[in-house]
Amino acid sequence: MQRLIVALLAALDAAIAAAVGLALVLAPFTLLWVLAFGLDADWGALWPVSATLWQLGHGVPLEVVLPDALLSSLAIPKEAARFALSVPPLALLLFTLLFAARSGRRAAVAGRWISGVTGGVVAFAILTAGVAVSGGSDVLRATPWVAVVVPVGVYTVGALAGAVGHAWTEGDDGPIDRLRDLIDGWGEWAAVPGETVRGAAVVTVAMAGASAVGIAAMTVLRGGEVVALFEAAHVDALGAVMLTLAHLAYLPTLVVWAASWLAGPGFALGSGTSVSPAGTELGVVPGIPILGLVPENSSIWMLVSVLVPIACGAVAGWMVRSRLVWEDTARGYGPRAAIAAGIAASSSGIAALAALLASGSIGPGRLAEAGPAVGPFALAIGVEVLIGAGILLLAPRHRDELAEERTDRWNEEMAGLTAPID
Repeated sequence: MQRLIVALLAALDAAIAAAVGLALVLAPFTLLWVLAFGLDADWGALWPVSATLWQLGHGVPLEVVLPDALLSSLAIPKEAARFALSVPPLALLLFTLLFAARSGRRAAVAGRWISGVTGGVVAFAILTAGVAVSGGSDVLRATPWVAVVVPVGVYTVGALAGAVGHAWTEGDDGPIDRLRDLIDGWGEWAAVPGETVRGAAVVTVAMAGASAVGIAAMTVLRGGEVVALFEAAHVDALGAVMLTLAHLAYLPTLVVWAASWLAGPGFALGSGTSVSPAGTELGVVPGIPILGLVPENSSIWMLVSVLVPIACGAVAGWMVRSRLVWEDTARGYGPRAAIAAGIAASSSGIAALAALLASGSIGPGRLAEAGPAVGPFALAIGVEVLIGAGILLLAPRHRDELAEERTDRWNEEMAGLTAPID
């Protein structure tokens, strides 16, 4: 397919991704404007608020500046009139990331992934710049260049991941194939890069799943506290719907917090606070319903939760080990140790990035510190995953394992030879 056509289709994908993301923010706020404000609504404020919150959803930190009239009517102290809001609802970021990965993969299938990724990123950058220029707000303020660079960075990472992932697996008759040819010359070490990425992906998915299960369990155990906070908010049906939608948008952010809790370091809900398996020290918690899931106390026995990241590393090690035996490669301890270390280092890097995105400020004063600490979370994940993956990858291969894998491979080859031809 011609490069221009691929680039134009990728640009269309980028436009759809931006439009759908903005619509996800605009739709509930439009409903709020209609039902809450009616004919007296200030429709000129709808787009700036929605655009700025879309930027927040992609990791752009905001500065909240409350007007004097609001400070007087709500008796808010002047020192709380200006604060940072930098913990984003990661649902929007994940949507853009996955949509970009799909677009990048489609460009790779067409055989022109470089043109496709370039076209998509350029189109998304133009649209993001348009949002930044037209969506300025006096109450919610974003640094202009950050409001462009960060969302574009998210889209670029997704598009490259989708394109390079497909090109690595299926080939691209271009730079990825040349890189693979170079790596194939490493002998037994040739399996290290690919299996490292595969293992890190397994760890990421497994940790996200385990963290989501943990949140579901806390919802069952502490659902009453969440309901009580909803009732204490004294909101009507529309307000309850808006709160619920906000909670859903922040669900991936809470998954990162839960992962940090399972790994051991935990997270903060204000300066000087800590929520971890080893102990919980909380001050006054904001009356946000979903924060009712936060445990009020901990026990040293809860440190058994660190077995979860170790188990995730073990699952990744087992899956990679099975592939290595199947392909009869990386027989020495050196390549397998390198794969285990690579999985741990990659998982640690992903954890650091997730913690960086899911932490920051959620309000004035002591609420300027919330979420997991980047360094401790990344270090804990790296060490725990290394233990789990290392145990499975460095265990000696036994004869029964080799014989079973070779028998399975022989059966698959025979099935392919005897399969009927249409």
